[in-house]
Amino acid sequence: HKMAAAGAEAAAAVEEEKRLPEGDPESGGDSEDEGDSDSSGDGEDEEKENEAEIQRLEEQLSINAFDYNCHLDLIKLLRQEGELIKLRRARQKMSELFPLTEEIWLDWLKDEIKMASESSEREEVYELFERAVKDYICPEIWLEYAQYSIGGIGQEGGIEKVRSIFERALTAVGLHVTKGTALWEAYREFENAILETAQPAPGSVPSPEQQQMLCSQLEKIHTLFGRQLGIPLLDMEASFAEYEEWSEDPIPETIIKNYKKALQQLEKCKPYEEALLGAETPKLAEYQAYIDFEMKAGDPARIQLIYERALAENCLVPDLWARYNQYLDRQLKVKELVLSAHDRAVRNCPWTVGLWIRYLLAMERHRVDHSVISEMFEKALNAGFIQATDYVEIWQAYLDYLRRRVDFTQDSSKELEELRSAFARAVEYLKQEVEERFSESGDPSCTIMQNWARVEARLCNNMQKARELWDNIMTKGNAKYANMWLEYYNLERAHGDTQHCRKALHRAVQCTSDYPEHVCEVLLTLERIEGTLEDWDAAVQKTENRLARVNEQRAKAAEKEAALAKQEEEKAEQRKQARAEKKASKKAKKTRIGDKRKADDDDDGEWGQEEAEQPSKRHKGDGDSMLLEDMEVETGLFGRSGPEKLYHPANQKEKASTSRKDIPKVLHDSSKDNVTVFVSNLSYNMADPEVKLKELFESCGEVVEIRPVFNNKGTFRGYCYVEFKEEKSALQALGLDRTVVEGRPMFVSPCVDKNKNPDFKVFRYSTTLEKHKLFISGLPFSCTKEELEDLCKAHGNVKDIRLVTNRAGKPKGLAYVEYENEAQASQAVLKMDGLTVKEHVIKVAISNPPLRKLPDKPEAGRASQFAVPRQVYGARGKGRTQLSMMPRALQRQSTPVAKAENGMVQNSPATSSNPPEEPKKMSNADFAKMLLKK
Repeated sequence: HKMAAAGAEAAAAVEEEKRLPEGDPESGGDSEDEGDSDSSGDGEDEEKENEAEIQRLEEQLSINAFDYNCHLDLIKLLRQEGELIKLRRARQKMSELFPLTEEIWLDWLKDEIKMASESSEREEVYELFERAVKDYICPEIWLEYAQYSIGGIGQEGGIEKVRSIFERALTAVGLHVTKGTALWEAYREFENAILETAQPAPGSVPSPEQQQMLCSQLEKIHTLFGRQLGIPLLDMEASFAEYEEWSEDPIPETIIKNYKKALQQLEKCKPYEEALLGAETPKLAEYQAYIDFEMKAGDPARIQLIYERALAENCLVPDLWARYNQYLDRQLKVKELVLSAHDRAVRNCPWTVGLWIRYLLAMERHRVDHSVISEMFEKALNAGFIQATDYVEIWQAYLDYLRRRVDFTQDSSKELEELRSAFARAVEYLKQEVEERFSESGDPSCTIMQNWARVEARLCNNMQKARELWDNIMTKGNAKYANMWLEYYNLERAHGDTQHCRKALHRAVQCTSDYPEHVCEVLLTLERIEGTLEDWDAAVQKTENRLARVNEQRAKAAEKEAALAKQEEEKAEQRKQARAEKKASKKAKKTRIGDKRKADDDDDGEWGQEEAEQPSKRHKGDGDSMLLEDMEVETGLFGRSGPEKLYHPANQKEKASTSRKDIPKVLHDSSKDNVTVFVSNLSYNMADPEVKLKELFESCGEVVEIRPVFNNKGTFRGYCYVEFKEEKSALQALGLDRTVVEGRPMFVSPCVDKNKNPDFKVFRYSTTLEKHKLFISGLPFSCTKEELEDLCKAHGNVKDIRLVTNRAGKPKGLAYVEYENEAQASQAVLKMDGLTVKEHVIKVAISNPPLRKLPDKPEAGRASQFAVPRQVYGARGKGRTQLSMMPRALQRQSTPVAKAENGMVQNSPATSSNPPEEPKKMSNADFAKMLLKK
């Protein structure tokens, strides 16, 4: 009766809480200011805005129900407006699509508890709690569940129900090192309250039944203390001291022994708990270290708990779900536990095909009903995978499952017809749905049709159907590949007949373009073993004809490639010669001007003579090599502090204009690469590069020297070397890459000798698939980073935005947007692709840059059949015209020959039997006759 009274009192407290006004009870709801017209008008405007926003969010969810952030915004607004019915419906819809976080569940449960007064309503709250504890293992939700159940102990079986909930809670989270203690203490407090109600009235003698009840209740509390003290939990010492104070009898040795053992285990766990406490979200590395520690210990309950703790904070990490599910599948193998974890995994990360495949396998492994597995497969098809190949994988997993259901000893069965129907649907689905969305089927080699053909041939003995399927495969662009023909040949060889094998190989010889020699060899091997003389002759003739055509095509391609290469070499030589002649003429002109000026200034005496000699000093090395004119070298600080010329007013102006030309040239010291960075893409018009860049790079550390690069005319070339005193300063300077300097993005890269590392390239961004990053194209050039961020943050937390620019810093209409996780990126693709921004329709996709195409390296001794040499231009790029500057008489050359890798000249196949004749030498008489004829 006392416990029933306590339950009624708790229910009354809940009812009183429901009657309390919303908001802060001390806010002064009766204040006269509430009647103010201005505040009332502002409230009405805000209410209308909220209603419009609610309507917009509902429409948005009707278009895309998987918009997680939209669900959150709608629930927040409905809770603010007090729309309880709509709020409950919105939460219900979200919980059907996604597992809810601890905060969302607690808000929902508290709202429902306030409105629940009747017993039927309490049952609905119990059902809601049951749903909440299935999403994640959260100590706070279990504690709230247990405390709420205490309010119903006045009902029949109420006490046992509370104990049952507490026991389930201890099984789920009682091992939680930091939060488990609160649950154990709540359970003990509940049992202590029951003990108090069982005490007899003062002065009365307890009956035997009461005495037995008291002993039983005391034993329950002793057992709870013993169980708790055997588990490593924080503040164990306080719990042990409380037990000593509470117990009238000495603590048993068994409990003390288990307590000391748990203390030792707690000391081992503390470093991992402290690492989690000090780490920043998402704490993946710290959780993984903790998981590895528990895996070595081997306690399944503790391993499960640490996985659940990690997933509660990293629910959108597919790899973590995959490792957890793999552990459950291989170690625990408990059906309810395994299937629940798989279900939560695909609800959290529906875009990850691997989790769906593991779920289907787990359902089959635990013999779930076929209709349930088929329904789950249909959900997977609607999950919105981000790659075409994902759909191929999920179809293949489902087809494997259907194949394992078929009893192939029977000629016909319902399961076999379902398998064939699924194969046909898979082929059509990839052709229609997937190809329409991704512009590719994801299955270019037709692996699903190949597997279908294998099933028909090997398991159903239906080679006719297998041949039809392979005929369809070859018509989809696969007939040119030798491996496809050999795959079909092997199937025909194992389950068909020799006639069809021969027919397949003859077609392969005719169609194959990648490795025809291999197919020809297989055909000859077949005829050598099983063919007649006529078959052998036909095969030899067919293979010889085919290989002759192939060799002829390759020879023509090699000749064309050699001719193009020689032509480009000749053009390059002509351009080089033309540049040399042009430079020579310029030099001669400058020399004449210098001589004339010297003659004019001869009367000026010593000063004029020194000035006249200066140009010759600057061009002294020009005659040694024509390449020095184009060479760009550095100028060091020594050149600026060299001996100065004597002052003369007549040449002071010329000295200022040619100061850059007079700087001695100093090459870069490669031994200082580790303390030097290379800075490029600077403005050519930068007035004083040393001063400007020193101010910029001094923030990274002490700058020893800045060496800008000038050409021979003294013009700044837009790049320089920055040398630091310490290596760490150079590494820090790399962080200034892409900093805008005078309107251009400055490139900062490590200083590497390209002669020693010709393949070295610096590219700071990933070139692989990044599922949390978007690539946006079609943006207007006027779009700023802030405008794009405002557009993208509506779909998730934006970590970084990069607008792609050219070397001059001008936008190219492209951008990369990085979100916190894959889910937000997937939602942004669905919402933003095809959106209009400033009258420009943008395209949005997951970032997956195409592989950079490297120039093909032809094999030694044989040129590639389809290789086309890249055009080679001179040092100054492609000329304005492609006209040949070589005299026509010199262009009459013999047939070009290919140069082998070892330096020997090989004759082409067309001329190998008849070597070219040497030109006949002419005598003086022959030469005179030739001139007379002309």
